[in-house]
Amino acid sequence: MIRRCLLWLALLLCGAARAHQASEAYLVYRVDGTEVEQRLDIALRDLDRDLALDADGDGRLAWGEVRQRWPAIEALANTGLRFTADGAACALQDRAQPQLDEHSDGTHAVLVSHWRCAAPVHELDIDYQLFATTDAAHRGLARLVGAAGEPLVLTPGAGPQRLNLHSRGFGGFVVEGMAHIASGLDHVLFLVTLLLVAVWRREGKGWAPRASGRAALAETLKLVTAFTLAHSITLALAASGAIDPPAAVVESLIALTVLLAAVDNLRPFVPGPRWSMVGLFGLVHGVGFAGPLKDLGLRGGELVLPLLGFNLGVELGQLAVVALLLPLALALRSATVYRRWIVPGGSSAVAALALVWLAERSLGLALIS
Repeated sequence: MIRRCLLWLALLLCGAARAHQASEAYLVYRVDGTEVEQRLDIALRDLDRDLALDADGDGRLAWGEVRQRWPAIEALANTGLRFTADGAACALQDRAQPQLDEHSDGTHAVLVSHWRCAAPVHELDIDYQLFATTDAAHRGLARLVGAAGEPLVLTPGAGPQRLNLHSRGFGGFVVEGMAHIASGLDHVLFLVTLLLVAVWRREGKGWAPRASGRAALAETLKLVTAFTLAHSITLALAASGAIDPPAAVVESLIALTVLLAAVDNLRPFVPGPRWSMVGLFGLVHGVGFAGPLKDLGLRGGELVLPLLGFNLGVELGQLAVVALLLPLALALRSATVYRRWIVPGGSSAVAALALVWLAERSLGLALIS
């Protein structure tokens, strides 16, 4: 069991360079009678992976490098995305000039095209294949401007999905919330760091094992509840546009919360009950969770179901981490190897990684990512 626990921690820490880098494209349709405008925003990092846009290999994509490969970008989009209107194909009229746009997850290439259909459009069937063979985690987020239906989460290779006035994407956003947790290593490590010592209690300037599993479960419940309530508030505010702090600042603060939680494991210094610290830090993480919803530009009533579904997915992802780690921590909480190696070693590794993230995100460096 001890070997399995150590192996699990090692596997969790590998892949640090992919922290908080969920692959998402954004698809927006505007329909006016027989006319359809399609806007597809694709992350440059995804395009660079498949098309090698960085011609000089300096690790940075200049506009000239992207502009030169625009025909290849359009060809990739044409192959990976097709739609029909009420079962019939539409005719391409024109394409807009190449352009870029910033999303919460980085710079995106923007491909806008205009189509004419044979009859007034009521529903669109989208066959989404982008990055189906190169990135199993990639997803597309699609919406129809002005429609009452909720946006769809598009899985490459899943077959045509329908976008119309009656579509509901609640289940898709639950999956998207779970995927966001799974791909956000910084959020996962923050939770793991808390759970490592949830089975202990503070004793002077250190930690001591809790006497019973019930006490450890009660502490875990407090931590998870505080984090959930806090991040739910700022997730809703950020997704609705009520608050919009710079992404670089938010990502830097998230790294700082992971660092402080890990250091507190090594030598407790945060005053008061730990759930209060978790609640404060959860406000920061909630803004980080909001990226996929904020980029869709939803407002008012059309945001409600996606927000509820996405937040539910985040909670389910968190509960999966708790269910995986807490039984191991409970079983090992009094073991010497847990006290001398697992918690100090795991917390030190997380602290070091968070320090690197903090330097990268606050100073614009590229150390491991």
